[in-house]
Amino acid sequence: MTKAEIISDVASKTGLTKVETEVVFEQIFNTISQSLRSGNRVDIRGFGNFYIKHRPERKAVNPVTRDTVHLPERYSPVFKVSKLLRESVNKAILRGF
Repeated sequence: MTKAEIISDVASKTGLTKVETEVVFEQIFNTISQSLRSGNRVDIRGFGNFYIKHRPERKAVNPVTRDTVHLPERYSPVFKVSKLLRESVNKAILRGF
């Protein structure tokens, strides 16, 4: 499902226009992004958690050339799905939707 499809679906179910829905959609993701940039977690009950994971610097091997590569310290945004969402997806797929 694409962003445009999500916006169309939400707009049709809420009665908002697509433009209004897109503004809300963008603001939700901007707020989540800003919170992560500030180092905060974002917990959405029944959906999942967004958080930042620290990855220390390390040496890795390029699998093609076998050269050693230095990977610098970095922070990665991570999403962990909630137990409720995971269970509901598993039930739906196992039942054939």
